[in-house]
Amino acid sequence: MERWISRVAVVTGASSGIGAAVAKDLAKAGMVAVGLARRVERIEELRKDVPEDAAKRLHAIKCDISNQADIDAAFKQVEERFGGIDVLVNNAGIVRNVPLLDVNSSADIKSVVDTNVTGLVLCSQQAFQSMTKRSVDGHIINISSVVGHMVPNYPKLNVYPASKHAVKAITETMRQETRDAGRKVKVTSISPGGVRTEILDGVGLPEDTPLLDPHDISDAVLYTLATPPRVQIHEIIIKPAGERI
Repeated sequence: MERWISRVAVVTGASSGIGAAVAKDLAKAGMVAVGLARRVERIEELRKDVPEDAAKRLHAIKCDISNQADIDAAFKQVEERFGGIDVLVNNAGIVRNVPLLDVNSSADIKSVVDTNVTGLVLCSQQAFQSMTKRSVDGHIINISSVVGHMVPNYPKLNVYPASKHAVKAITETMRQETRDAGRKVKVTSISPGGVRTEILDGVGLPEDTPLLDPHDISDAVLYTLATPPRVQIHEIIIKPAGERI
């Protein structure tokens, strides 16, 4: 991680769960960690959970990833305050716990797609442009899901699996485009199984379902970033021991 010390990492959906763990661990590793979320006060509270020197490197910007104007404003702030973006962790994601065929409003579908797919692409565009402008060999990491590789028999995931299948294709598209553009920007997808976060509320998992801790995913992010420039991690799939899917 030495080459990333004092460099700038933007983490979306950083107010809780995986995003919060990643933001804290990047700050502790010496990076300037900028967390984006609607509940910006919760990111600010994370400073209490890290050493004093890391707390000074942990910052919060209010941003709704489903809103392009918010994204544009947030990334402009990052450029003005910190000089640019070296690492982007696309973590923001939501699920609507309504069976797909029972959806009464297109809003339940649109909100998931706008956050999990469109927002991820828009943030990646902003980060890539910042990296390119400054000739930075940066890294874009997409937090996806095992349901982006298959569809489990859980009736309340709605279009969430479809959105994560889209992330898988988008990740590969971005990797090919960065290569064809002659840029040494790495693109990685990390697909966790069940993680003990708020997103599982209402999904209806059995009580004995094995789950990962958010820091298990953060460890994978740090591992990916720590690889030398010659190494490209395409995909990491992480499941809790004993998971059935």
